[in-house]
Amino acid sequence: MLTLRRIGRAGLAEVRVKLEGLNPGGSVKDRPARAIIESALADGQLTPDKTLLDASSGNTGIAYAMLCAELGIRCEICIPASANVERKRVLRSYGATLVVTDPLEGSDGAICEARRRAVEHPERYFYADQYNNGNNVRAHYDTTGVEIWEQTAGRVTHFVAALGTSGTFVGAGRRLREHSPGIRLIAVQPDSPFHGIEGVKHMATAIVPGIYDPSLPDEVVTVRTEEAQAMARRLAREEGLLCGVSGGANVVAALRAAAGLDRDALVVTILPDGGERYLSEPWWEEGP
Repeated sequence: MLTLRRIGRAGLAEVRVKLEGLNPGGSVKDRPARAIIESALADGQLTPDKTLLDASSGNTGIAYAMLCAELGIRCEICIPASANVERKRVLRSYGATLVVTDPLEGSDGAICEARRRAVEHPERYFYADQYNNGNNVRAHYDTTGVEIWEQTAGRVTHFVAALGTSGTFVGAGRRLREHSPGIRLIAVQPDSPFHGIEGVKHMATAIVPGIYDPSLPDEVVTVRTEEAQAMARRLAREEGLLCGVSGGANVVAALRAAAGLDRDALVVTILPDGGERYLSEPWWEEGP
């Protein structure tokens, strides 16, 4: 976890970012993927003769594929055609089978395809279903939330995280609220259904994950794709932090929150992955 030193204005509360791109599979999704697989192996849902199946915009699929390669388990990922080339190449490098779905349907289209396959061939698949699997939330409750509390020595006053599966926000948020009932939990989503913030859902128009708890956030804020992309560029050029566009969105929201706080407050957010998985994207060359 690092404090942002250059981005922001004088008088802002401190903003810290948790660098989840340093996980072995390169993203925050290593945490739920591991918890889901370990639980399925323990209760017999996932066996050597079954294929792990799920929908993913990229990062959870990569985490599954990495872990399945280690375990000798087949892995099949339904992924929108709009997912960038880096993610698809990493998935294939780990030996995953890709089922490419309609780009116009986004992650929801991938979810529908994974569900269809699981229903038609239950003998073939273990359907991990990250959007509805309670182990997703549990992973962040047991690890992410604990680490944030310990790494800030209990000083965290605001937690900001984007909503994709919502596992990070719900799991870490619940744990932090147990430690500090007065903490402010701020959820982040795109400002429109058609956006370029990979892995993040516009909840009003998307299939809402079953693990999402709408009563948990104190506030839900929206971020434009262009704002998130610009912030990702700034983080690289001004802080030396190469992150993805969802990390940019999180920092935009975190800085907004910090602007209205005194200097004793501490805002924590997540950089879910590294920017290496986005280098083919043209927005890196845009703007300042």
